[in-house]
Amino acid sequence: MHAKTLRSVVVLGSTGSVGTQALDVIAANPGGFKVAGLAAGGGRVDVLAAQAAAFDVEVVAVADAAAVPALKEALAARGASPVVLGGHEGVAEVAAWQCDTVLNAITGALGLTSTLVALEAGRALALANKESLIIGGPLVKRLARPGQILPVDSEHSALQQCLWAAGPGGYDPSGVRQLVITASGGPFRGMKREEMADVTPEMALAHPTWSMGPVITINSATLVNKGLEVIEAHLLFDLGFDRIEVVVHPQSVIHSMVEYVDGSTIAQASPPDMRLPIALALAHPARVPGAARPVDWTKAHTWTFEPLDDTAFPAVALARHVGAEGGTAPAVYNAANETCVEAFSRGGLRFPAIVDTVAKVVEEHRVTPASSVEEVLAADAWARARAAELTAGQSF
Repeated sequence: MHAKTLRSVVVLGSTGSVGTQALDVIAANPGGFKVAGLAAGGGRVDVLAAQAAAFDVEVVAVADAAAVPALKEALAARGASPVVLGGHEGVAEVAAWQCDTVLNAITGALGLTSTLVALEAGRALALANKESLIIGGPLVKRLARPGQILPVDSEHSALQQCLWAAGPGGYDPSGVRQLVITASGGPFRGMKREEMADVTPEMALAHPTWSMGPVITINSATLVNKGLEVIEAHLLFDLGFDRIEVVVHPQSVIHSMVEYVDGSTIAQASPPDMRLPIALALAHPARVPGAARPVDWTKAHTWTFEPLDDTAFPAVALARHVGAEGGTAPAVYNAANETCVEAFSRGGLRFPAIVDTVAKVVEEHRVTPASSVEEVLAADAWARARAAELTAGQSF
């Protein structure tokens, strides 16, 4: 990266999959970045302390305040002495820390507050926590300046890159016919709904192309993750749901495409590697040389595309419905799903019942405008409680 000064970065969710890969990118480019702060849940304090010492950070936070003593002890053992904060308030303080870019890689709905705080503080937001945009869409859109949110999801990074190719005038929505989001299809691609009745958590965690955290991996198996991405694309690029398509691409080399009104389609291609979209979001508008390996054009490749089977995988169609309803509906979809994934993971719910239960919770919910964080979190809490009621007593 050809930067005149170091770009200061805060990484939220630093001990997770995206967070650790972001730190890999930063470590490989010491002349381009400096890590100002780190935050994590608190379940891996030794890893967090090692990261803080390695990058000589100014501040560290854990969402679990009870983990603060262990974190301080682990930091002291490594000779590191950053400011240590605890609780969700501590994580929010790190999200507003003086820096150029905040990477929000916190998993789930807990990332919403950090997203809002970082935007309000005027930081560039590299957003890997899609849930915060989805559940708090109106709140996030109200705060974000044009170009302030830089997508880290491989699909939305791809769409952004394809939209950059729109022409010398830049992105013009009237020139776009549709966004085409690719899906690997997950481990159960090609299976019928009835064939998935006895799917186990171990089977659902065996993703064919990506290495991710357990919740995202199971969301990829149900295609809920793709439904969330459709809502996210709608919010990021201001296009209607009728102009956002999903296509199954098992090789996961084409990360998404933009079809223009003249019939031209522009695609972004690279081998599956999250370091590329992470690097692009951190260095924006520059590119980081060697962030990831390119496609090897000296070898033969076969890339296939298939239509999505909405009967076997109804999560995307349901996401379009809740996205069009807006307000608190997406928050309910996301929260109910997180609860159902937890129930499935512990053997308390069959795989097809994950999305069936989410649909039931969505159907029962009375949508409100999502005009405050309290309103969004109340809908989130209601959905979790209702999903827990519906899944109670069920088992494989």
